[in-house]
Amino acid sequence: MKNDDRTTDSGTGTRLATAGRRPEWTGTAGHPSSVVNPPVWRASTHLYPDVAALKSGAQASDETRFYYGRRGAPTQWALAEALTELEPGAAGTLLYPSGVAAIAGALLALVKPGDHLLMADNVYEPSRTLGRGLLTGFGIETEFFDPLDCESFARLIRPNTRAVLLEAPGSLTMEVPDIPAFAAIARERGVISLIDNTWASPLGFPALERGCDIAIMSLTKHVGGHSDVMMGSVAAGAALYPKLRRTYLQLGHVVSPDDAALALRGLRTLQVRLERSTASALQIARWLAGRPEVAQVLCPMLPGAQGHETWARTFTGGCGLFSFLFRDGDEAARARFIDALSLFGIGYSWGGFESLVVPVDPAGARSATAWPPPGVAPADRLGVRLSIGLEEPADLIADLDRAFARMAGQ
Repeated sequence: MKNDDRTTDSGTGTRLATAGRRPEWTGTAGHPSSVVNPPVWRASTHLYPDVAALKSGAQASDETRFYYGRRGAPTQWALAEALTELEPGAAGTLLYPSGVAAIAGALLALVKPGDHLLMADNVYEPSRTLGRGLLTGFGIETEFFDPLDCESFARLIRPNTRAVLLEAPGSLTMEVPDIPAFAAIARERGVISLIDNTWASPLGFPALERGCDIAIMSLTKHVGGHSDVMMGSVAAGAALYPKLRRTYLQLGHVVSPDDAALALRGLRTLQVRLERSTASALQIARWLAGRPEVAQVLCPMLPGAQGHETWARTFTGGCGLFSFLFRDGDEAARARFIDALSLFGIGYSWGGFESLVVPVDPAGARSATAWPPPGVAPADRLGVRLSIGLEEPADLIADLDRAFARMAGQ
Protein backbone atom coordinates (compact mmCIF):
# COMPACT_ATOMS: atom_id res chain seq x y z
CA MET A 1 0.00 0.00 0.00
CA LYS A 2 1.28 3.46 -0.85
CA ASN A 3 1.73 5.77 2.09
CA ASP A 4 -0.78 8.30 0.71
CA ASP A 5 -3.43 5.57 0.26
CA ARG A 6 -3.74 4.96 4.01
CA THR A 7 -6.79 6.22 5.84
CA THR A 8 -7.14 7.18 9.45
CA ASP A 9 -9.51 4.27 10.01
CA SER A 10 -7.08 1.60 8.79
CA GLY A 11 -6.83 -1.45 11.00
CA THR A 12 -4.00 -1.88 13.50
CA GLY A 13 -2.12 -4.42 11.40
CA THR A 14 -2.28 -2.16 8.36
CA ARG A 15 -1.02 0.84 10.31
CA LEU A 16 1.82 -1.20 11.80
CA ALA A 17 2.88 -2.33 8.32
CA THR A 18 2.65 1.05 6.61
CA ALA A 19 3.24 3.83 9.16
CA GLY A 20 6.43 5.85 8.85
CA ARG A 21 7.13 4.78 5.28
CA ARG A 22 6.94 8.12 3.49
CA PRO A 23 8.15 7.97 -0.12
CA GLU A 24 10.77 10.64 0.58
CA TRP A 25 12.22 8.39 3.31
CA THR A 26 12.21 5.11 1.36
CA GLY A 27 13.16 6.36 -2.12
CA THR A 28 15.30 8.83 -4.01
CA ALA A 29 13.84 11.89 -5.68
CA GLY A 30 13.49 11.39 -9.41
CA HIS A 31 14.03 7.63 -9.18
CA PRO A 32 11.03 5.39 -9.97
CA SER A 33 11.73 2.77 -7.28
CA SER A 34 12.06 2.63 -3.50
CA VAL A 35 12.91 0.24 -0.67
CA VAL A 36 10.56 -1.22 1.93
CA ASN A 37 12.28 0.06 5.08
CA PRO A 38 13.65 3.57 5.60
CA PRO A 39 17.44 3.29 5.32
CA VAL A 40 19.69 3.91 8.30
CA TRP A 41 20.76 7.54 8.05
CA ARG A 42 23.94 7.97 10.11
CA ALA A 43 24.87 11.62 10.38
CA SER A 44 25.96 14.16 12.94
CA THR A 45 26.34 16.99 10.41
CA HIS A 46 23.59 17.99 7.98
CA LEU A 47 24.77 20.09 5.03
CA TYR A 48 22.96 23.05 3.43
CA PRO A 49 23.33 24.48 -0.07
CA ASP A 50 23.40 28.08 1.14
CA VAL A 51 23.01 30.37 4.18
CA ALA A 52 19.29 30.87 3.57
CA ALA A 53 18.69 27.13 3.81
CA LEU A 54 20.81 26.98 6.97
CA LYS A 55 18.62 29.63 8.60
CA SER A 56 15.46 27.84 7.48
CA GLY A 57 16.59 24.60 9.10
CA ALA A 58 17.31 26.32 12.40
CA GLN A 59 13.78 27.70 12.50
CA ALA A 60 12.07 24.38 11.81
CA SER A 61 9.44 23.52 14.40
CA ASP A 62 9.00 19.85 13.55
CA GLU A 63 11.09 16.70 13.52
CA THR A 64 10.99 16.05 9.76
CA ARG A 65 13.49 18.61 8.46
CA PHE A 66 17.25 18.37 8.41
CA TYR A 67 19.09 20.63 10.84
CA TYR A 68 21.67 18.76 12.92
CA GLY A 69 22.15 15.12 13.89
CA ARG A 70 20.73 15.68 17.36
CA ARG A 71 17.33 16.32 15.78
CA GLY A 72 17.49 13.04 13.92
CA ALA A 73 17.02 12.07 10.30
CA PRO A 74 14.54 9.94 8.34
CA THR A 75 15.25 6.75 10.31
CA GLN A 76 14.28 8.33 13.63
CA TRP A 77 11.51 10.41 12.06
CA ALA A 78 9.93 7.31 10.56
CA LEU A 79 9.80 5.56 13.94
CA ALA A 80 8.37 8.60 15.71
CA GLU A 81 5.74 9.09 13.02
CA ALA A 82 4.74 5.41 13.14
CA LEU A 83 4.33 5.54 16.92
CA THR A 84 2.26 8.71 16.65
CA GLU A 85 -0.02 7.03 14.14
CA LEU A 86 -0.60 4.16 16.60
CA GLU A 87 -1.62 6.51 19.45
CA PRO A 88 -5.07 8.03 18.80
CA GLY A 89 -5.06 11.68 19.79
CA ALA A 90 -1.28 12.14 19.62
CA ALA A 91 0.17 15.18 17.88
CA GLY A 92 3.70 13.81 18.03
CA THR A 93 6.08 11.34 19.66
CA LEU A 94 9.55 11.96 21.07
CA LEU A 95 12.23 9.26 21.25
CA TYR A 96 14.55 8.82 24.24
CA PRO A 97 17.58 6.55 24.81
CA SER A 98 15.69 4.44 27.39
CA GLY A 99 12.31 4.09 29.04
CA VAL A 100 13.62 5.73 32.22
CA ALA A 101 14.95 8.65 30.16
CA ALA A 102 11.47 9.03 28.66
CA ILE A 103 9.85 9.17 32.10
CA ALA A 104 12.45 11.63 33.39
CA GLY A 105 12.29 13.77 30.26
CA ALA A 106 8.51 14.05 30.40
CA LEU A 107 8.45 14.95 34.10
CA LEU A 108 11.25 17.49 33.79
CA ALA A 109 9.25 19.21 31.08
CA LEU A 110 6.22 19.57 33.34
CA VAL A 111 7.28 20.13 36.95
CA LYS A 112 9.27 22.98 38.46
CA PRO A 113 10.61 23.87 41.93
CA GLY A 114 7.77 24.14 44.42
CA ASP A 115 5.50 21.76 42.52
CA HIS A 116 3.83 18.69 43.98
CA LEU A 117 3.92 15.44 41.99
CA LEU A 118 1.74 12.40 42.68
CA MET A 119 2.92 8.87 41.82
CA ALA A 120 0.97 5.64 42.00
CA ASP A 121 2.49 3.28 44.55
CA ASN A 122 2.85 0.52 41.94
CA VAL A 123 5.04 2.44 39.48
CA TYR A 124 8.28 1.08 38.06
CA GLU A 125 10.93 1.30 40.77
CA PRO A 126 13.25 3.63 38.80
CA SER A 127 10.32 6.05 38.62
CA ARG A 128 10.16 5.99 42.42
CA THR A 129 13.89 6.62 42.56
CA LEU A 130 13.45 9.61 40.28
CA GLY A 131 10.75 11.03 42.55
CA ARG A 132 12.78 10.50 45.68
CA GLY A 133 16.11 11.57 44.19
CA LEU A 134 16.60 13.86 41.21
CA LEU A 135 13.27 15.66 41.53
CA THR A 136 13.74 16.20 45.25
CA GLY A 137 17.01 17.95 44.49
CA PHE A 138 15.10 20.29 42.19
CA GLY A 139 12.68 21.24 44.95
CA ILE A 140 9.83 19.06 43.71
CA GLU A 141 7.87 17.02 46.25
CA THR A 142 6.73 13.55 45.22
CA GLU A 143 3.91 11.84 47.11
CA PHE A 144 2.75 8.26 46.54
CA PHE A 145 -0.85 7.04 46.60
CA ASP A 146 -2.85 3.82 46.51
CA PRO A 147 -3.37 3.01 42.80
CA LEU A 148 -6.72 1.38 43.56
CA ASP A 149 -8.23 4.23 45.56
CA CYS A 150 -9.53 7.15 43.47
CA GLU A 151 -11.02 8.90 46.50
CA SER A 152 -7.76 9.06 48.43
CA PHE A 153 -6.03 10.26 45.26
CA ALA A 154 -8.50 13.12 44.89
CA ARG A 155 -7.92 14.17 48.51
CA LEU A 156 -4.15 14.36 47.94
CA ILE A 157 -4.39 16.92 45.15
CA ARG A 158 -3.17 20.34 46.29
CA PRO A 159 -3.17 23.76 44.63
CA ASN A 160 0.47 23.16 43.60
CA THR A 161 -0.06 19.59 42.35
CA ARG A 162 1.19 19.71 38.79
CA ALA A 163 1.15 16.12 37.52
CA VAL A 164 0.38 12.50 38.32
CA LEU A 165 2.30 9.46 37.08
CA LEU A 166 0.24 6.29 36.64
CA GLU A 167 1.12 2.77 35.57
CA ALA A 168 -1.26 0.02 34.53
CA PRO A 169 -0.79 -2.63 35.60
CA GLY A 170 2.03 -2.37 38.11
CA SER A 171 5.00 -4.11 36.50
CA LEU A 172 5.63 -6.35 39.53
CA THR A 173 2.37 -6.72 41.42
CA MET A 174 -0.06 -6.27 38.52
CA GLU A 175 -2.67 -4.03 40.16
CA VAL A 176 -4.89 -2.41 37.54
CA PRO A 177 -5.89 1.16 38.41
CA ASP A 178 -9.04 2.54 36.83
CA ILE A 179 -7.00 4.81 34.59
CA PRO A 180 -9.91 6.67 32.93
CA ALA A 181 -11.28 7.50 36.40
CA PHE A 182 -7.92 8.76 37.68
CA ALA A 183 -7.34 10.74 34.48
CA ALA A 184 -10.79 12.33 34.73
CA ILE A 185 -10.17 13.45 38.31
CA ALA A 186 -6.77 14.86 37.34
CA ARG A 187 -8.15 16.77 34.37
CA GLU A 188 -11.00 18.21 36.42
CA ARG A 189 -8.49 19.53 38.96
CA GLY A 190 -6.04 20.88 36.37
CA VAL A 191 -3.44 18.11 36.95
CA ILE A 192 -1.54 16.61 34.00
CA SER A 193 -1.81 12.82 33.84
CA LEU A 194 1.06 10.69 32.55
CA ILE A 195 0.92 6.92 32.18
CA ASP A 196 3.66 4.36 31.75
CA ASN A 197 1.77 2.33 29.15
CA THR A 198 4.52 -0.16 28.32
CA TRP A 199 2.55 -3.27 29.41
CA ALA A 200 -0.40 -2.99 27.03
CA SER A 201 0.94 -0.45 24.50
CA PRO A 202 -1.60 1.64 22.58
CA LEU A 203 -2.75 -1.58 20.91
CA GLY A 204 -4.26 -2.77 24.19
CA PHE A 205 -4.86 0.57 25.89
CA PRO A 206 -5.06 3.78 23.79
CA ALA A 207 -4.09 5.98 26.71
CA LEU A 208 -4.73 9.43 25.25
CA GLU A 209 -8.09 8.33 23.95
CA ARG A 210 -8.93 7.05 27.46
CA GLY A 211 -8.26 10.45 29.00
CA CYS A 212 -4.54 10.56 29.81
CA ASP A 213 -2.53 13.59 28.71
CA ILE A 214 0.80 11.85 28.06
CA ALA A 215 1.60 8.23 27.14
CA ILE A 216 5.05 6.82 27.89
CA MET A 217 6.51 3.54 26.70
CA SER A 218 9.74 1.66 27.13
CA LEU A 219 10.36 0.68 23.52
CA THR A 220 13.02 -1.65 24.90
CA LYS A 221 10.18 -4.06 25.64
CA HIS A 222 7.48 -4.98 23.12
CA VAL A 223 8.31 -2.58 20.32
CA GLY A 224 11.96 -3.63 20.08
CA GLY A 225 10.85 -7.17 20.76
CA HIS A 226 14.24 -8.85 20.43
CA SER A 227 16.15 -7.81 23.59
CA ASP A 228 18.76 -5.90 21.62
CA VAL A 229 17.79 -2.22 21.81
CA MET A 230 17.23 0.37 24.56
CA MET A 231 14.73 3.16 23.86
CA GLY A 232 11.73 5.02 25.22
CA SER A 233 8.97 7.21 23.82
CA VAL A 234 6.61 9.96 24.94
CA ALA A 235 3.45 10.78 22.99
CA ALA A 236 1.16 13.74 23.67
CA GLY A 237 -1.61 15.80 22.15
CA ALA A 238 -1.25 19.21 20.54
CA ALA A 239 -1.50 21.15 23.82
CA LEU A 240 1.49 19.52 25.54
CA TYR A 241 3.67 18.18 22.73
CA PRO A 242 5.46 21.53 22.03
CA LYS A 243 6.35 21.91 25.72
CA LEU A 244 7.72 18.37 25.87
CA ARG A 245 9.70 18.95 22.69
CA ARG A 246 11.33 22.13 24.01
CA THR A 247 12.67 20.36 27.08
CA TYR A 248 13.63 17.34 24.96
CA LEU A 249 15.80 19.57 22.73
CA GLN A 250 17.28 21.46 25.67
CA LEU A 251 18.32 18.19 27.35
CA GLY A 252 19.95 17.00 24.13
CA HIS A 253 18.09 13.70 23.90
CA VAL A 254 18.67 11.65 20.76
CA VAL A 255 18.56 7.97 19.77
CA SER A 256 20.90 6.35 17.30
CA PRO A 257 19.60 5.64 13.79
CA ASP A 258 20.70 2.02 14.13
CA ASP A 259 18.57 1.59 17.24
CA ALA A 260 15.66 3.36 15.55
CA ALA A 261 15.90 0.92 12.64
CA LEU A 262 15.82 -2.03 15.06
CA ALA A 263 12.77 -0.57 16.81
CA LEU A 264 11.05 0.00 13.46
CA ARG A 265 11.69 -3.61 12.51
CA GLY A 266 10.21 -4.81 15.81
CA LEU A 267 7.23 -2.49 15.48
CA ARG A 268 6.07 -4.17 12.27
CA THR A 269 5.38 -7.46 14.08
CA LEU A 270 4.17 -5.97 17.37
CA GLN A 271 0.56 -7.06 17.00
CA VAL A 272 1.22 -10.70 16.15
CA ARG A 273 3.81 -11.05 18.92
CA LEU A 274 1.51 -9.48 21.50
CA GLU A 275 -1.37 -11.73 20.47
CA ARG A 276 0.82 -14.84 20.72
CA SER A 277 2.45 -13.97 24.05
CA THR A 278 -0.89 -12.94 25.55
CA ALA A 279 -2.56 -16.21 24.56
CA SER A 280 0.37 -18.22 25.90
CA ALA A 281 0.44 -16.25 29.15
CA LEU A 282 -3.25 -16.92 29.74
CA GLN A 283 -2.75 -20.63 29.17
CA ILE A 284 0.17 -20.73 31.58
CA ALA A 285 -1.62 -18.54 34.16
CA ARG A 286 -4.60 -20.93 34.18
CA TRP A 287 -2.26 -23.87 34.71
CA LEU A 288 -0.45 -22.10 37.57
CA ALA A 289 -3.76 -21.26 39.23
CA GLY A 290 -4.35 -24.98 39.70
CA ARG A 291 -0.97 -25.74 41.26
CA PRO A 292 -0.91 -26.44 45.01
CA GLU A 293 2.39 -24.56 45.34
CA VAL A 294 0.79 -21.33 44.07
CA ALA A 295 -1.08 -19.07 46.48
CA GLN A 296 -2.16 -16.47 43.93
CA VAL A 297 -1.68 -15.71 40.24
CA LEU A 298 -1.28 -11.97 39.62
CA CYS A 299 -2.50 -11.77 36.03
CA PRO A 300 -5.26 -9.26 35.31
CA MET A 301 -6.18 -11.03 32.06
CA LEU A 302 -7.14 -14.15 34.04
CA PRO A 303 -10.84 -14.28 35.02
CA GLY A 304 -11.14 -14.17 38.80
CA ALA A 305 -7.70 -12.64 39.32
CA GLN A 306 -7.26 -9.31 41.06
CA GLY A 307 -7.96 -6.44 38.70
CA HIS A 308 -9.61 -8.56 36.02
CA GLU A 309 -12.89 -6.67 36.03
CA THR A 310 -11.14 -3.30 35.68
CA TRP A 311 -8.87 -4.68 32.98
CA ALA A 312 -11.79 -6.16 31.02
CA ARG A 313 -13.69 -2.87 31.24
CA THR A 314 -10.88 -0.54 30.20
CA PHE A 315 -8.37 -2.60 28.17
CA THR A 316 -8.67 -4.34 24.82
CA GLY A 317 -5.44 -6.31 25.05
CA GLY A 318 -2.57 -7.39 27.25
CA CYS A 319 0.81 -9.06 27.00
CA GLY A 320 2.85 -11.93 28.36
CA LEU A 321 3.96 -10.34 31.64
CA PHE A 322 2.48 -11.49 34.96
CA SER A 323 3.49 -12.70 38.42
CA PHE A 324 2.52 -15.39 40.90
CA LEU A 325 3.02 -15.93 44.63
CA PHE A 326 4.24 -19.12 46.28
CA ARG A 327 2.20 -20.74 49.02
CA ASP A 328 4.24 -20.76 52.23
CA GLY A 329 7.33 -19.94 50.18
CA ASP A 330 10.82 -19.19 51.36
CA GLU A 331 13.71 -17.60 49.50
CA ALA A 332 15.75 -20.79 49.26
CA ALA A 333 12.84 -22.71 47.70
CA ARG A 334 12.18 -19.86 45.30
CA ALA A 335 15.83 -19.83 44.26
CA ARG A 336 15.69 -23.59 43.61
CA PHE A 337 12.60 -23.05 41.47
CA ILE A 338 14.16 -20.27 39.38
CA ASP A 339 17.51 -22.01 39.01
CA ALA A 340 15.79 -25.18 37.77
CA LEU A 341 14.14 -23.44 34.82
CA SER A 342 15.81 -24.04 31.47
CA LEU A 343 13.54 -22.18 29.01
CA PHE A 344 13.22 -19.04 31.13
CA GLY A 345 16.25 -16.78 31.20
CA ILE A 346 17.01 -15.08 34.52
CA GLY A 347 17.15 -11.39 33.69
CA TYR A 348 15.47 -8.02 33.82
CA SER A 349 13.32 -6.45 31.16
CA TRP A 350 10.56 -8.25 29.25
CA GLY A 351 8.62 -8.15 26.00
CA GLY A 352 11.22 -9.96 23.92
CA PHE A 353 10.75 -13.18 21.97
CA GLU A 354 12.30 -15.20 24.80
CA SER A 355 10.76 -16.04 28.18
CA LEU A 356 12.24 -14.54 31.35
CA VAL A 357 11.89 -14.92 35.12
CA VAL A 358 12.89 -12.73 38.08
CA PRO A 359 12.05 -12.90 41.81
CA VAL A 360 9.40 -10.46 43.06
CA ASP A 361 9.98 -8.72 46.40
CA PRO A 362 7.95 -5.49 46.22
CA ALA A 363 7.79 -4.67 49.95
CA GLY A 364 10.74 -2.28 49.71
CA ALA A 365 9.17 -0.44 46.77
CA ARG A 366 6.02 0.59 48.64
CA SER A 367 5.22 3.60 50.76
CA ALA A 368 1.46 4.28 50.49
CA THR A 369 0.34 0.65 50.46
CA ALA A 370 1.52 -2.49 52.20
CA TRP A 371 2.91 -5.73 50.84
CA PRO A 372 1.53 -8.31 51.00
CA PRO A 373 -1.86 -6.71 50.33
CA PRO A 374 -5.04 -7.59 52.23
CA GLY A 375 -6.13 -11.14 51.54
CA VAL A 376 -2.58 -12.44 51.09
CA ALA A 377 -1.01 -14.25 54.03
CA PRO A 378 2.44 -12.98 55.08
CA ALA A 379 3.82 -16.46 54.37
CA ASP A 380 2.65 -16.11 50.75
CA ARG A 381 4.42 -12.82 50.03
CA LEU A 382 7.25 -14.23 47.88
CA GLY A 383 6.76 -14.59 44.17
CA VAL A 384 8.27 -14.51 40.73
CA ARG A 385 7.50 -12.51 37.61
CA LEU A 386 7.28 -14.31 34.30
CA SER A 387 7.63 -12.75 30.88
CA ILE A 388 6.16 -15.23 28.41
CA GLY A 389 7.85 -15.25 25.03
CA LEU A 390 7.19 -17.05 21.77
CA GLU A 391 8.16 -20.57 22.83
CA GLU A 392 5.47 -23.25 22.74
CA PRO A 393 3.34 -22.85 25.89
CA ALA A 394 3.28 -26.62 26.43
CA ASP A 395 7.09 -26.59 26.62
CA LEU A 396 7.07 -23.68 29.07
CA ILE A 397 4.51 -25.46 31.26
CA ALA A 398 6.66 -28.61 31.27
CA ASP A 399 9.65 -26.49 32.29
CA LEU A 400 7.68 -24.91 35.14
CA ASP A 401 6.45 -28.33 36.23
CA ARG A 402 10.03 -29.61 36.49
CA ALA A 403 11.00 -26.51 38.47
CA PHE A 404 8.22 -27.10 40.99
CA ALA A 405 9.50 -30.63 41.45
CA ARG A 406 13.04 -29.35 41.98
CA MET A 407 11.77 -26.78 44.45
CA ALA A 408 10.23 -29.57 46.48
CA GLY A 409 13.51 -31.47 46.42
CA GLN A 410 12.28 -34.21 44.09
